[in-house]
Amino acid sequence: MTSSQPNWFDPSEACAKKVGSYDDLGNSAEVHTSWFPPSATCDFGHGAVQYMSTTRSVLLSIIGVVSLVVLVTGLVLTVRRFSGEPGPLRPADKDLKRRRRNQLTFGALDVGLAVAPLTFFNAVAIVLGGLPGGVLCILASLAGLSALGVVLDRHMGPLPSTELDSRRRGTIAGITVYGVIFAATALSGQLPFLRLWAVPLGAVAYAAIVAFQWSRQSTSEASQAQYSG
Repeated sequence: MTSSQPNWFDPSEACAKKVGSYDDLGNSAEVHTSWFPPSATCDFGHGAVQYMSTTRSVLLSIIGVVSLVVLVTGLVLTVRRFSGEPGPLRPADKDLKRRRRNQLTFGALDVGLAVAPLTFFNAVAIVLGGLPGGVLCILASLAGLSALGVVLDRHMGPLPSTELDSRRRGTIAGITVYGVIFAATALSGQLPFLRLWAVPLGAVAYAAIVAFQWSRQSTSEASQAQYSG
């Protein structure tokens, strides 16, 4: 959608090359864009000219509506998973300390490795896609980190636990990691582009989150044991 509109970096030049004339090169154009329905006009002082065809605008509108429906459906299904069946209870491992240590180290390393390409795709999405590209990159990053968090929790997370517990803890961990990175980037004045220091920051943030989750699990078990006694 963004590629069908004037380049956000230099819209006047894009207008001059596509709908202007040789005399318009180097002149500033008054550019108006709309995301729904997708459209753009260029005006060099002698009347507004459509940047994209009506057919393309209609097609992009249909694609946008379908994408929105898919996104909303995915969000609804994700929320429903948090209130679904918990599944069978997985008993505690014999060596919970080793399991906890693996999640704090290897889990944090995996998250750091996942954050590394996100810093690259974040820049690409914003440069090529502008604001919509940045928003889509944020949503994809949240979904990807949440899914990774769920997988890591199932393999290395606290026990005893159910699949529902892993989904909740993993999703919270993934969303919180991205939130920490986003907040740190904003406070440093580097938005909208993520920096390479987000890689170690994401790993450290994940380790701190799962350490808190393990401590809560231990506190809950101690309370249950005391109540049973």
